[in-house]
Amino acid sequence: MTTTPEHDQRMAKMTFASVYPHYVSKVEKKGRTVDELHQVMEWLTGFTPNKIEALIEENITFEQFFQQATLNQNAHLIKGVICGYRIEDIITPLTQQVRYLDKLVDELAKGRKMENILRSEK
Repeated sequence: MTTTPEHDQRMAKMTFASVYPHYVSKVEKKGRTVDELHQVMEWLTGFTPNKIEALIEENITFEQFFQQATLNQNAHLIKGVICGYRIEDIITPLTQQVRYLDKLVDELAKGRKMENILRSEK
């Protein structure tokens, strides 16, 4: 299933601040912590918890969010299906990056071990 240009544009213009509370709610409902969420986000983007808070305050879009991010060199190891899309098959880089983040949050909420979420080359 490939994404449409409309879907990709919607992802680009969505604000990080509008989605972040959903990430927090999802992980906390499953017994995980905001600190763990921030650890996952820092692994993927290089953003510290303070930087994440600043980006929320700035009300930046996901496009701006990922333009400022330093994506982890092992992000390409994030695979699987999220929201009906196979991550490794998504062609639009920004949409793929947003789905990387969604997948990591989902794995955290599902109780996956942190060392498995924070992928590394074997």
